[in-house]
Amino acid sequence: MTFVQLIDCKTSRFDEMDRLMDTWVEQTRGKRTATHAVVGKDRSDASHFIEIVEFPSYEEAMRNSNLPETDKVFRELVALCDEMPTFTDLDVVRDEKLYAATARQFFETVGTPGDLPPLNGLMAESYHDHDPSNEQDVIGMDAMRREADMWRGAFDVRFTIEDQISEDDRVCTRWTFAGTHHGDFMGLPPTGREVTMTGTTVFRFDDDGKIAEGWWQYDRLGLMSQLGALDPLET
Repeated sequence: MTFVQLIDCKTSRFDEMDRLMDTWVEQTRGKRTATHAVVGKDRSDASHFIEIVEFPSYEEAMRNSNLPETDKVFRELVALCDEMPTFTDLDVVRDEKLYAATARQFFETVGTPGDLPPLNGLMAESYHDHDPSNEQDVIGMDAMRREADMWRGAFDVRFTIEDQISEDDRVCTRWTFAGTHHGDFMGLPPTGREVTMTGTTVFRFDDDGKIAEGWWQYDRLGLMSQLGALDPLET
């Protein structure tokens, strides 16, 4: 079970404390068991700081605490605080992968029948799209809407999410696309054919939790073959 420790302290010497933590990170390189650490400053009290440190388990956190470098840094850290810091130990009982959920919602939204619903709750206005099938990157949420409408005008778009991996501000989604070719696509008149295609998309999220950038890889050659756009191989 994931374990989180909150370190709550007040200090007027944060710059010194920050340098101390940099020194500790360097001294314990390869020994530390923490997987993620965030330091936040109280907006209403500039001397109030909270560090949130995540570990794979309570046991790993204790192994980290028992390092000789940790004990030394702790004593030096207390000396820099205006008062004794407090520690809160938390077993994580719920961990929502919000970025992954937003990425999933994007694919569900694009696959919604009828008019394309608004994307402003999912995507940044300055969204930057990288698609190797386009000569130029698509930039801006409105441009991305037009790109989505192009696909939706040619197919009754349906996505199945096969896998998702989330790390920091990136979410990688492996998906399967299916649809009936009922409209013009890349100069091809509608064929009525059922097509499928697999692909992977990596989304980067901004500080507001919206999709800010995307990289696409998909089997366009296979799709065009299903549409009869490729000449048969001569034998």
